[in-house]
Amino acid sequence: MAAICLITLGNVLVRYLTDISFAFTEEVSVFLLLFLTFVGAAKAFLDGNMMAVTYFIDKLSWRWKRRWLLFGLSMSALMMALLLWHGTRMAWDDYDMEVTTPGLGWQQWIYTVWLPLLSLLVLARIAQGWLFVFRKK
Repeated sequence: MAAICLITLGNVLVRYLTDISFAFTEEVSVFLLLFLTFVGAAKAFLDGNMMAVTYFIDKLSWRWKRRWLLFGLSMSALMMALLLWHGTRMAWDDYDMEVTTPGLGWQQWIYTVWLPLLSLLVLARIAQGWLFVFRKK
């Protein structure tokens, strides 16, 4: 997060003082924000701290609460699996077609390969949470 703040601050200061923009900083900032989001989501799933509306769920017996928790985790796993699948296809297309970034001219797959890898990390954490809820009596 500090790196994102410093990069953005540097871009704003240079643009304000010199009327020149460091357009490439957006590429790095977006990548770092994506990386932080997925690592944070994996940590939140591990700790059970994902945002949830549990007003009605908390009023149910453990038997029904458990079913709804497993359903929610299953739907989260489905979403992450779809992101994994489509992220892998996107990264492969970027690699295969040798797409470069507009600001730095780097290979685009260097950024996009992290989407499926981090999706896999979150998916593993969801699976851990699913097993925990499933085994809990």
